[in-house]
Amino acid sequence: MKTLTLALALTAITLPALAQAREVTFTAELKSYRGDGAYAAFYLTDAKGQYQETLWVAGQKSKYFKHLRDWARGSGMSSSEYDGLTGASISSGHTLQFTADIADELIDAGYEVRVDTAVEDMRENRADVVMPLTTEGAGKPVAGRGYVQSLGYTF
Repeated sequence: MKTLTLALALTAITLPALAQAREVTFTAELKSYRGDGAYAAFYLTDAKGQYQETLWVAGQKSKYFKHLRDWARGSGMSSSEYDGLTGASISSGHTLQFTADIADELIDAGYEVRVDTAVEDMRENRADVVMPLTTEGAGKPVAGRGYVQSLGYTF
């Protein structure tokens, strides 16, 4: 009986926690440009523009992360901020898609998704994309102002 009570208590604690996060799939399309693959940091900021959380980093050589300036400053480039959240750089004209678990309370609460981009021997783009994280914005891509053609997300 104690085992069943403990299992029910753990379920009661765990299920609400699981229900409070949402899988969000992001799709970033890059413009065609001449040059190497782009490094990009996808991250959340609060309503005041302060760094909150890394969602994904495209590009695996951490020595280049300093060129993703706003993200680098906010995250402190601490490996704990991006461990398990990195992949290959994104090539010109290609698409990157990734999924992140985002707490429900961050959606429609003034948070924004930001993307910083950089390409070797080319320009760095702070806030290449800035888009509000809202229910209404899902499925409505936003144009970037640097290497990103568009960024969108779905729930």
